[in-house]
Amino acid sequence: MEKMNQKTLHRPLWPTLILLSASFAMAQTQPYDLLLQGGHVIDAKNKIDAVRDVAIRDGKIAAVAQHIDPAQAFKVVNASGLYVTPGLIDIHVHVYAGTAEPRSYAGDNSLYPDGYTFRAGVTTVADAGCAGWRNFEDFKQRVIDRAKTRVLAFINIVGNGMRGAKYENDLADMEAKPTADMALRHKDTIIGVKTAHYAGPEWTPVEQAVEAGTIANIPVMVDFGANRKERPMSELVTKKLRPGDIYTHCYSGLRDELDASGHVNPTMFEARKRGVIFDVGHGGGSFAWRIAVPAIQQGFLPDSISTDLHTGSMNAGMKDMDNVMSKFLAMGVALKDVVADSTWNPAREIHREELGNLSPGAVADVTVLRLERGSFGYTDMYGARLKSDKKLTCELTLRDGKVVWDLNGMTRPDWTTLPRDYRQTGDRRWDSVTPAPVRNPDAKR
Repeated sequence: MEKMNQKTLHRPLWPTLILLSASFAMAQTQPYDLLLQGGHVIDAKNKIDAVRDVAIRDGKIAAVAQHIDPAQAFKVVNASGLYVTPGLIDIHVHVYAGTAEPRSYAGDNSLYPDGYTFRAGVTTVADAGCAGWRNFEDFKQRVIDRAKTRVLAFINIVGNGMRGAKYENDLADMEAKPTADMALRHKDTIIGVKTAHYAGPEWTPVEQAVEAGTIANIPVMVDFGANRKERPMSELVTKKLRPGDIYTHCYSGLRDELDASGHVNPTMFEARKRGVIFDVGHGGGSFAWRIAVPAIQQGFLPDSISTDLHTGSMNAGMKDMDNVMSKFLAMGVALKDVVADSTWNPAREIHREELGNLSPGAVADVTVLRLERGSFGYTDMYGARLKSDKKLTCELTLRDGKVVWDLNGMTRPDWTTLPRDYRQTGDRRWDSVTPAPVRNPDAKR
């Protein structure tokens, strides 16, 4: 009797085991975890600007092709009518948050990145000099190592970082060697040197930053601070900066980017020819329509689009990366160029060419954008408005192949297809790549 009961108890498990085995075998035979089907792919590195399918496997781009068999994918997402791009890269942000230092970009002016990146399609950011060599390791432990966003950094030439005028005007704390030493110690994270906000007449901040950049073999980003006749912007970009160094805030108009007749400063064209990079760095006070519109019309387009994200800019004219990209669409820049300026171009500028593209084998950081048509308005740092009929909205963001933002649930099953008592179970999260269970239409709810 005991043996019979054991057999009886174990019999019902066999069908379950068979089904589990079949499901496991099917998953093993499907080469792709996720397929983004029918989206318009824009990938500047690979010169793709066409409808393509994108397949992902183990957190990497597996294939990009005109047609990929959906039966080969564990999960299929319909991206038709949308634009599929590499994850956006914002190389000018301020994210050294959590120190509680008031009125400081190494404190309360900064933002924890994850709450402001993925929802705008940004998967990689570069903090623009919030920390110097004295406090970089605190920044790394406090923010960089904890973020889901890939956080890289320009290290400030000021040892104390971006803690306000008292520190940022201290010439004695601008030392090339300890700055370069810290950059070399953290090659995986520090991608450049930053000098910013200096108010004096000396060239010391730029010269020390360039020396540090030369030692560490990384670019320098310059926010040129006060406009001084002793150190004009024209000399900065034509003589002081090296090819590959970055002039940010290029449409601010605060440092003679346009002359009195409304023409782009000719030295900016000259500097571009010798390889100096011009970055947007919108921010709360570094972008004006009266500068950007004539510059674009005269053919001076940016090399990279960045936000200068901080607590002030996000609540002013800047808002987020999608909003800044939309501004360049409004000024007549082609979408493929706007995407290149937000993906592949910044990846090359910071020497991270493994990012910003959808090449097979590349990390599966992917952004899906909707180009909306309607009546929209965009404001500059002075509150002046430009009307437009175009707006970019981020529908979906993948980081390492995982969903980290899904505006309208395009990757998720409709609740009516799920079992009556559906819920999260085990380690299965809402953002994991899972198939939609099929509900029995005859089952009572």
